[in-house]
Amino acid sequence: MFGRKKRKKVDNSHHEKFMKKALKEAKKAYKKGEVPVGCVIVRDGQIVGAGHNLREKTNRAIAHAEIIAIEKANKKLKSWRLDSCTIYVTIEPCPMCAGAIMQSRIKEVVYGALERKNGSHQSVVNLFEQGYNHKVEVSPGILEQECSSIISDFFKKMRKRK
Repeated sequence: MFGRKKRKKVDNSHHEKFMKKALKEAKKAYKKGEVPVGCVIVRDGQIVGAGHNLREKTNRAIAHAEIIAIEKANKKLKSWRLDSCTIYVTIEPCPMCAGAIMQSRIKEVVYGALERKNGSHQSVVNLFEQGYNHKVEVSPGILEQECSSIISDFFKKMRKRK
């Protein structure tokens, strides 16, 4: 057929493996009454940083899962440069976290669900394509349903409490 290209079947099994680890982090946040976002940072197949939201517990606006995981990876690798790392996060990064991802030189961000109000890749703005000096590869939609469900369930539960 003319004009039709065959779509390559993409093997996301390696991404799914680490997104499941990020989901475990999100579940930790859920149990603490935090918005359930989880994150892991991987280098050479090994997790070098992990985190989940802790804004309520710490009273710190910047205590997002990504920021916490980046700080742990920086400490473990003894470098602010995470250019050989991939970050897995259960939800599309916000502007603050997208900036931190670029500033830490992470090579790839893999996320699950869209964040329609604050997302900085597809939902509100695409900060990763704004011409900054560091280009980040992005793989969205990994375990999207699971990542979306944990957030939806959390907010349904919160609305029932009010």
